[in-house]
Amino acid sequence: MSDLLSTLNPAQQEAVRHFEGPALVVAGAGSGKTRTVVHRIAYLMRERRVYPSEILAVTFTNKAAGEMKERLVRMVGPQAKELWVATFHAAAVRILRVYGEYVGLRPGFVIYDEDDQNALLKEVLKELELEAKPGPFRAMLDRIKNRGEGLSAFLKEAPDYIGGVPKEVAAEVYHRYQKALRSQGAVDFNDLLLLTIELFEGHPEVLRKVRQRARFIHVDEYQDTNPVQYRLTRLLAGEKPNLMVVGDPDQSIYGFRAADIQNILRFTQDYPEARVIRLEENYRSSRPILQVANAVIEKNALRLEKVLRPTKEGGEPVRLYRAPNAREEAAFVAREVVRLGGYQGIAVLYRTNAQSRLLEEHLRRAGVPVRLVGAVGFFERREVKDLLAYARVAVNPADGINLRRIVNTPPRGVGASTVGKLADYAQKAGVSLYEAFCSAQQVLSRPQPVLAFVELLQELMEAAFESSPVAFFEQVLEATGFREALREEPDGEERLQNVEELLRAARDWEVEEGGSLSEFLDSVALTARAEEPQGQAPAEAVTLMTLHNAKGLEFPTVFLVGLEENLLPHRNSLSRLEDLEEERRLFYVGITRAQERLYLSYAEERETYGRREYTRPSRFLEDIPRELLWEVGAFGEAPAPPSHPPAKPEKALHQGFKGGEKVRHPKFGQGTVVAAMGEEVTVMFPGVGLKRLALRFAGLERLE
Repeated sequence: MSDLLSTLNPAQQEAVRHFEGPALVVAGAGSGKTRTVVHRIAYLMRERRVYPSEILAVTFTNKAAGEMKERLVRMVGPQAKELWVATFHAAAVRILRVYGEYVGLRPGFVIYDEDDQNALLKEVLKELELEAKPGPFRAMLDRIKNRGEGLSAFLKEAPDYIGGVPKEVAAEVYHRYQKALRSQGAVDFNDLLLLTIELFEGHPEVLRKVRQRARFIHVDEYQDTNPVQYRLTRLLAGEKPNLMVVGDPDQSIYGFRAADIQNILRFTQDYPEARVIRLEENYRSSRPILQVANAVIEKNALRLEKVLRPTKEGGEPVRLYRAPNAREEAAFVAREVVRLGGYQGIAVLYRTNAQSRLLEEHLRRAGVPVRLVGAVGFFERREVKDLLAYARVAVNPADGINLRRIVNTPPRGVGASTVGKLADYAQKAGVSLYEAFCSAQQVLSRPQPVLAFVELLQELMEAAFESSPVAFFEQVLEATGFREALREEPDGEERLQNVEELLRAARDWEVEEGGSLSEFLDSVALTARAEEPQGQAPAEAVTLMTLHNAKGLEFPTVFLVGLEENLLPHRNSLSRLEDLEEERRLFYVGITRAQERLYLSYAEERETYGRREYTRPSRFLEDIPRELLWEVGAFGEAPAPPSHPPAKPEKALHQGFKGGEKVRHPKFGQGTVVAAMGEEVTVMFPGVGLKRLALRFAGLERLE
């Protein structure tokens, strides 16, 4: 047997051996998904003689892409460097850098992040004389672009008011934002995929060329793809697809980012000839943890059947703690962490960021070092963004947003009123803000500071195309007195360390990737915030993070806290059954992060919006059979079986229906109960969909 297969289980081997045609790999949590994909790519190269330049692997983070490529280089040698391993957005940037002019992009286009978007939206709102904040409009942009539905389709379903203004006015904000974006030679993150689709659909000859470069396509985390990523995958795969998608519907938790679970559920409808392979052997968690996980997730109707099977024997029981209030819950976590020791292998997971405060307070009070995930990302820090803004303007002088950012950073005597006069001139003359700066002598009575700044920019523009990224940043620091200005600030030492870290990041990139300043900026723009350096956290520290941030990670010990109605499931998810099922998947993801030890906890009282409220245990705790949970006391006393099951929510599930029961309806046939509240149940019928039924009239027959 090939050494590529000898260490794999039979299901993994089947996936690796698959050659041509579409395939769906349903990969459960901890089932060796990445290992399987890596071995499959290596198998294509070594055993099937596929050129590495014909293989595309799409991942959801740059970190995952880098790790995959490193493993392949170790397995098959330097030729693996020719593989195309990238995120959707990184792949789109690569394509648009070559063919972007076909869809009206300038060669040096820059990619705007959230801060840049907010700044541009503020300008648009000011231009329209609207007293509104940019947040709701950025959310509108994200929804329109992530779903690929267009403005008119969005407006049909949108509320009458967006961000405090009529939706017709919001539509004008959208149009002006897009126009301003293009005039500044910029795109936002979401535009990257839409423009690539526009390119492929409008220029079939370009699509043919890209398909030749992507004959064998792998898409990881397919359950998290949104409608635009789905369309892009379909276009790349073509009519004779060698497409392998890997994912798990039970871990689809990004609906708020427009991820559509139906993309993976309907894969065999899109490709009826597709091979389906299930990876069910779990190498991560102990048997008691997997028993709880399986019991929870089987209650969902929107899923592909699978049962995680442990490869580890034994294991501690899953512990349940019922706290009188949220403070006592946090105190319990701190006491147990101290008792367990070995802080690095412990994670505390919660539904909302607001829950972190009490936990951090009690852990620090107990002398436990803490690593809080989700703080300000490295590339979001002010001094780092300032230096990157210099680079963006040097590459693309039309970028008015970043030009405004650096015009008086460090201070050089160019105030807001001066910039305002130049901006008014630019608007009336129909020129860019940079061109207005160049004409400062015609506009200002005291143009010298602006003209000196323009002279500096012209020097930096030359350096942008002649120097390496590190040399460019060193030139900026030297020419502007940037370091000296930071030293005068109260937290200047810390900010200077961040500047040095940026230089290190650029130096590392030059060694590993190499290329121009523009390519380095692409790399920075595509780096997900969760992957960025999180500061000087102790090596031995307890990790605090939301359940969404925990996806893809694993820890020997996990505390899953706040298991209450209106927290998990969240209050915003209770009106739609699809949202409720996603909340159950979020709980399942949290459970399956644990390798050896799992604690579940809830509080009977919690402060919400400044008011103390009595809470109810999460309905998801009812999905777990009593014998699988061991209730512990406030000081971690020896576990004992719970004296009674968790209290049921008000309006208890009717007539014994809890969700998961198989039933038959006289019209719709056999289905699965998804939820039951009051006098109604909701049932998923295959081929029909979700139906909400009144029990007294439905005529449902229980099948088990």
